Amino acid sequence: MASLLSFYLPKPNSIKACSSSPTATTLSIPESLDQKFGRKGIKFLESNNIPIVELTVRNGSSLKLQIPDGHVTSYKPKVYWKDDGFEEVLYTVPAGGSDSTKAKGGIGLVINDVSEPSSKVSPLSTSEWVVKDVDSDSIDALQVELNCMSGTLDITYVVSLYPLSMATAVVVKNNGRKAVNLTSAMLSHFKFKRRSGAAIQGLRGCSYCSHPPLSSPFEILSPVEAMKSEPAGWFSFDSEPESKPGSWTVQEEPYTILKNKLSRVYTAHPMERLKAFYNTPPSKYETLDQGRELFFRVIRIGYEDIYLSSPGSFSQKYGKDYFICTGPASMLVPVVVNPGEVWRGAQVIEHDNL
Repeated sequence: MASLLSFYLPKPNSIKACSSSPTATTLSIPESLDQKFGRKGIKFLESNNIPIVELTVRNGSSLKLQIPDGHVTSYKPKVYWKDDGFEEVLYTVPAGGSDSTKAKGGIGLVINDVSEPSSKVSPLSTSEWVVKDVDSDSIDALQVELNCMSGTLDITYVVSLYPLSMATAVVVKNNGRKAVNLTSAMLSHFKFKRRSGAAIQGLRGCSYCSHPPLSSPFEILSPVEAMKSEPAGWFSFDSEPESKPGSWTVQEEPYTILKNKLSRVYTAHPMERLKAFYNTPPSKYETLDQGRELFFRVIRIGYEDIYLSSPGSFSQKYGKDYFICTGPASMLVPVVVNPGEVWRGAQVIEHDNL
């Protein structure tokens, strides 16, 4: 696998891609991007007046990335040997109301500035990403590098595609004179065929607590909705209520069953991290979709926590398929980026279904 976190290319030029009303300038952006950065397997297009890039590797695996907000809306790898053996991994839905042209779900990067001593959280302005560069190794490894500035922070976001995996990586450099405290997550919404066949393997022995997700423009369930109790129903007769926020539990079972509603952070207790040695959450775990007989391995790099939620019966208002939200995060203890320093985090989604 090509390097994810040291992805820096020498070309300094970039092209800004903004979503707006269809004007002559906006319509020319995909053409300009394709002319400058397009190559075999990397194609710049426009969907609902939003510039996007499609990556497709040799075996046909593909992903779609909205450029202005860095939102991955589709990942469709080859998982069966037959010619049409591709399956969509991500769950996306159109947002309602006046925001109906934007998709939610998928994979989204969340970064918040929590440097102020007050409880106020300031989401970093990462809605104006620009294409910094692309890279490829034949058509078996493709990368798109986005960049944006938010105050004194220089943020790079790299999305990569390989025949059996995809990755998202973030690099944050502090060009200011003061340290910055950040909370962050890479939240992926995985699609499942049915509610009763959704599970996670690999979190046994890990401590966790009930906790809402970080709020983001990509969320399907808001933090408040994620923490609401599951209504009584057929699926909840044998379920135990979630522990109260602030109460810690160690998972004893090898599988985390996701048919009922939950919202958790798997990590070491903040006080445990003050010790010289403490147990950290696993660097990887697997999603299990019994309905499609597929699994995907999620690998955590640079982040301290794992976020996991399932909607339970709340999923019904979004369609017949089920979904979960999970990914690496640093939520309970902020990441400190000192002046001149760089922080890196990444997520890899890979599979052996072939």
